[in-house]
Amino acid sequence: MLTGIEAAFFYLFAFVAVASAFMVIAAKNPVHSVLFLILTFFNAAGLFLLTGAEFLAMILLVVYVGAVAVLFLFVVMMLDVDFAALKSGALQYAPVGALVGIVLAAELIVVAGGYAFTPELAATASMPTPDLAVRSNTAALGDILYTHYVHYFQMAGLILLVAMIGAIVLTLRHKPNVRRQSVAAQVARTPATAIEVKKVETGKGI
Repeated sequence: MLTGIEAAFFYLFAFVAVASAFMVIAAKNPVHSVLFLILTFFNAAGLFLLTGAEFLAMILLVVYVGAVAVLFLFVVMMLDVDFAALKSGALQYAPVGALVGIVLAAELIVVAGGYAFTPELAATASMPTPDLAVRSNTAALGDILYTHYVHYFQMAGLILLVAMIGAIVLTLRHKPNVRRQSVAAQVARTPATAIEVKKVETGKGI
């Protein structure tokens, strides 16, 4: 059970996380959306700390806030994207998005309702959370990932690798009148083709 101070921080983090998550999709400026996303990650990390999952909280800050969100911010600020044109056709995907939202909400209600009506389900878990005095949270998470679920962990890495290669292939477009780097031409250069020596007469140099 949460104490009075822990409960106050829980409701504070939860309220700010939900409000900032709503502002991610409601803000008109994409830069503001990314900043609200970073605020959401910070509050989610606070919720992880309250539950004793300090490793997940640090990973959320280091990976998502320190890398992914900052990358989103730089990409949004550097690319000249016409967001008005992108949002113009968003309404046609609203039914699909609403269906996905309803399914996710139903899953959350089933999970929350199951723990509320039958709290003894937590004791029947195949791998319950060990005592922090015996095994730290980070060590217990490592035991699960790299022993029982190591194959799923490797499959997730392969899926991310394929997604990264697909993103590179989709965004690598050759534009006309744009000079591109040619590694083969650079390697094949010789001093005779790379250097041009001109003899300048005395007194006529720059």
